[in-house]
Amino acid sequence: MLKLEIVTPERRVVDETVDSVTVPTLSGEAGILPNHAPLISALKPGILSFTNKGTTERLAVAGGFVEVSSDMVSVLTDVADAAADVNIETARAERDAAEKALAANSAKAVEETEAYRAELDLANARLQLAGR
Repeated sequence: MLKLEIVTPERRVVDETVDSVTVPTLSGEAGILPNHAPLISALKPGILSFTNKGTTERLAVAGGFVEVSSDMVSVLTDVADAAADVNIETARAERDAAEKALAANSAKAVEETEAYRAELDLANARLQLAGR
């Protein structure tokens, strides 16, 4: 069993014991099971999922960090939205605004467009989570 803690600046979103966790890291999805090797990694916007007794829950996260040590998984993120928290119209508007900003700034440096890409990834993750 793993102790999972997901914290945003506003609140502790999850604090429970789970069987497994999958997080979207910068180098791809990382599956975490009990006795996982110690790990610290940056997260990218995407879907974080965790399973407990055959039930899987999913959250849209907006980057941050994950730390794994001694069967403890700590996630620090700016956003952790459950499907019920996702406003589909808002997520679509955010996606459209990020796509327009990327198109308008495509000739600029990668650093300048990185924030727009993160916004686009988060909006897409929220829409995916909401099933739209």
